[in-house]
Amino acid sequence: MTQYLISVSHNTAEAPTMENMDPAVIQPIIDAVEAFNNKLRAEGAWVFAGGLQPIQTATTVDNTGESAVVTDGPATLPEEYLGGFWVIEAAGPDAALEWAKAASRACAGQVELRAFQDDPA
Repeated sequence: MTQYLISVSHNTAEAPTMENMDPAVIQPIIDAVEAFNNKLRAEGAWVFAGGLQPIQTATTVDNTGESAVVTDGPATLPEEYLGGFWVIEAAGPDAALEWAKAASRACAGQVELRAFQDDPA
């Protein structure tokens, strides 16, 4: 089976942080995501998933020169950023697409679906 990444984007201008969200708004999303996670597990598609801390907590590391440069904050200030993800296994692109549709509904937002590269032969 092929592994796929389903990534959840957040818009810096529109998406409030978890700390700022009204519990009445966020709890149904948390419940829906947990139900989706349980379905992934039950159907054998679960590999790994996780939500990420806010983008402001990022650390950028550039060790391409003579010494590493470590900077507090994201590498760029994007309009959209990665907020969380699932790594799933699916029989093919159509099955993965169905999981992505369910993920989008569960997290109440847009997701991106991408297959992992095959190991080089």
